Amino acid sequence: MTDGAHPEPPDGGWGWMVVLAAFLQAALVFGLIRSFGVFFMEFVGYFGELAGRVSWVTSIGIAVLQLGGPVSSALSTQYGARPVVMAGGFLSGLGLLLASFATSLTHLYLSIGLLSGLGWALVFTPSVASVARYFAKRRTFATGLAVSGAGLGSFAFSPLFQLLVDTYAWRGALLVVAGISFNLVAAGALLRPLEPEGNKAAAPEAGWLRLPALSSLCRPSLASHRPFLLYAAAFILVDAGYYIPYVHLVPHGRELGFDEYRAAFLLSSAAVADLCGRVAGGWLADRLAVRLVHSLTLWTVLTGLSMALVPLGRSYSLLMGLCICYGFFAGALVPLQFSGLAEIVGTGRIMEGIGLMQMVESAGSLVGAPLSGWLRDMTGDYTASFIVAGAFLLAGSLLLFALPNYFSCPLDSTTKEETTRDP
Repeated sequence: MTDGAHPEPPDGGWGWMVVLAAFLQAALVFGLIRSFGVFFMEFVGYFGELAGRVSWVTSIGIAVLQLGGPVSSALSTQYGARPVVMAGGFLSGLGLLLASFATSLTHLYLSIGLLSGLGWALVFTPSVASVARYFAKRRTFATGLAVSGAGLGSFAFSPLFQLLVDTYAWRGALLVVAGISFNLVAAGALLRPLEPEGNKAAAPEAGWLRLPALSSLCRPSLASHRPFLLYAAAFILVDAGYYIPYVHLVPHGRELGFDEYRAAFLLSSAAVADLCGRVAGGWLADRLAVRLVHSLTLWTVLTGLSMALVPLGRSYSLLMGLCICYGFFAGALVPLQFSGLAEIVGTGRIMEGIGLMQMVESAGSLVGAPLSGWLRDMTGDYTASFIVAGAFLLAGSLLLFALPNYFSCPLDSTTKEETTRDP
């Protein structure tokens, strides 16, 4: 046991099925979000709105996903990850289903932004936290495998969504996407709880009217944890730029004169590189004698630089190369973000840590895409949008240097210190 309340991670066994479930959930949440740029041009054309206003559809969804992190953490602590994730899968599919009947952008804000966003929130945090609880020695590698589903989903969904739009128009395409999203319910059923023997009978006795776990929303223990707050603040800046290619890369390609499928293939290529980066980043982190936060800083810097250079890609081959570089670097930092959080707060508080960090990050996600769309409306192209997005990532990497003992504290002592503070 790592402490009195949390069982020893088995580092295998059913944990690999939990990794599979998280992989599918990453594909059906972030793979879908990242491929939504295909619908962007359809919404702009159908509703006759500016890019800045249409960008709020995806931005609200991502922000609600992250704002709902503490809620999904508390619900999972109270009732277990499985029912929470299954309920989230239903809501995400329902939101996309209702969006197919939208007659205004407001309807899309409510259906995709709020309803599907809430469903994604209930899916994401419990899934990643479940992987962290099943693994210790191979946690970063297992997390990398789990979140690589986003890369595979993006690779498959971008051309698929374009084909669906061409075949059924955007309304029919959203109906099919809703059906695909409902598979999150089945993936959630794989999340078997990992509990000490003595705690197995405790959950049913709690009842639906007693909410001790939810009370932690009003007094999160990490709200005064300085290293955690610095870490979360860095990712506010990172998230302000991180999602910009997944919203505006396809429209950028279309404006450069590439046809719909070549533009969509840019996103698919970045997604394949992202998948490779997530697996490689996790694998390297578990084998190199380098602190996770140092590797995380390096990948974040490289992601910011590659994003800022995207406007230089005026030819298709050069733009493709920049997209592949961005995808690999952006993918490599993701497993390190969550494993680095476990290093800072300890495994006992990983569920609360992921949930609270997601909530804080939502400020960056909410502002990033609309700001990028506004810059495009003001300047006439996406050059400033990608440069500013890259600057946000570089600023976030600089903030990581402010973490206590960034240059001197060894990994083992940090982990021990923070783990002993777990309740």
